[in-house]
Amino acid sequence: MKITKKAQREYLRSQLETNSKWAKIALLRIYDNQTEEEQRCRDTAEANGIGFSGVDGMILSSFAIQLHTKKYLSPRQMVILMSKMKKYWKQILEITDIEKLNSQIEKLNSSKITAA
Repeated sequence: MKITKKAQREYLRSQLETNSKWAKIALLRIYDNQTEEEQRCRDTAEANGIGFSGVDGMILSSFAIQLHTKKYLSPRQMVILMSKMKKYWKQILEITDIEKLNSQIEKLNSSKITAA
């Protein structure tokens, strides 16, 4: 069974929006891939396709720093994080092991078929 880009997008968006572990890992992966300047400024400094959008740069950078230092986000911060992270699915796709991702999607699809 071939996994389409649409299926990958839907799966990633769903995980980033509903799974706190996925959202936190994605936040840190994107933050860690930003330039040093972007991390220092806590803002988007370059149009390089990596990092947070201008409107999210400040808050998501602060969440990433807090996660790195305190290993914790409040329930309110998690709600904000999970609502914002789904739009970064494409960046996550680019840094994800595609075979592993497709395997997870196949598992999900087969469990849906079995349940039906």
